[in-house]
Amino acid sequence: MPWKEPGSGKKDPWQSGGDQPPDLDDVFRSVSNRFRRLFGGRGGESGGPPIVMLIVLGAILWTAFDSPHVLDQSERGVVLRFGKHVRTVEPGLQFTFPRPIESLQKVNVSQILSRENRGRMLTEDENLIDVNYAVQYRVQDPVSFLFNVRDPELTLAEAAESAMREVMGTNLMDFILETGRGQVATESEELVQAILDRYETGLAVSQFNLQDVKPPQQVKDAFDDVVKAREDEQRFVNEAQAYSNKIIPEARGLAARIVQEAEAYKAERIAVADGEAQRFSLLLSEYQKAPEVTRQRLYLQTMENVLSNSSKVLMDVQGNNMLYLPLDRIANSNPARMVPPVTSSIAGAGSQSGGDSNSRRGRDTTRSGREGRP
Repeated sequence: MPWKEPGSGKKDPWQSGGDQPPDLDDVFRSVSNRFRRLFGGRGGESGGPPIVMLIVLGAILWTAFDSPHVLDQSERGVVLRFGKHVRTVEPGLQFTFPRPIESLQKVNVSQILSRENRGRMLTEDENLIDVNYAVQYRVQDPVSFLFNVRDPELTLAEAAESAMREVMGTNLMDFILETGRGQVATESEELVQAILDRYETGLAVSQFNLQDVKPPQQVKDAFDDVVKAREDEQRFVNEAQAYSNKIIPEARGLAARIVQEAEAYKAERIAVADGEAQRFSLLLSEYQKAPEVTRQRLYLQTMENVLSNSSKVLMDVQGNNMLYLPLDRIANSNPARMVPPVTSSIAGAGSQSGGDSNSRRGRDTTRSGREGRP
């Protein structure tokens, strides 16, 4: 490279000239003077050291940047001063000393977290069962969650597995698979929460769910047969219960009807007996007033009732006149149209009239027999 260029004169790159950049000391000196003037000092080279002003300015900027904190409604702030917990702040705008004096850790206390796990466990009757469960939880105490346990979520998983194995080991397999899932989940949740409270993890269990409970695949077919047999048994029991629910009300209704009929019959007989007693009392009073008339009237009424309901014809006449009577038609006819019986008074009158009377009686009887014919 030539040292000289045509028309520009001699230029030596190793010598400083008017085209060289300014010195760095001059630049720092100028900035320092400006900061001193900004904070009330005088400019010039005789001022204080510029590094102090830079430190002060940096501290102010760092404080303005690191001191304010904004927390959501679901968050809580744990304030540490030189690594020691001093207070817990609520949601909103909060201020702390800048780091490294104080630091703030935000913890969400409203978010519901979930952790799933599965395993093969032993029941009380020494049967193996595959269980798939999930634990839903949230942070209840931020300070305990951050400082009491190294890994709270791992502690929760181990506590849930331990609680599940304990509950499974105290219940029978049939109870767990058929009707005891809700009870098993409730007992497991209570036991997990007790373990977490004893360890002071700051976690609260919201819900414990048994997602899947089934026997191992190797014995699934045999277990399905057992389950089917139990279902048939339950179906038979339900059918028998339905039949019982149908028959028992009918039997009770029939029994109630019989009792009511008996009560009605009892009331009827008592009423009839009372009526008969009253009628007998009235008849007794009439009999005491006129014994002969009452006796004759009772006799006539009794004979009227007996003869009106009888299909037989009674004759008080000697002879073969019965051969002329249509007894077969009289027996099947209306009782109101029956031929009245011949009384003994008529027979006596006939016996006193002599032979002519006897022949006349025969003619009258023959005529009456003919009149009785249709």
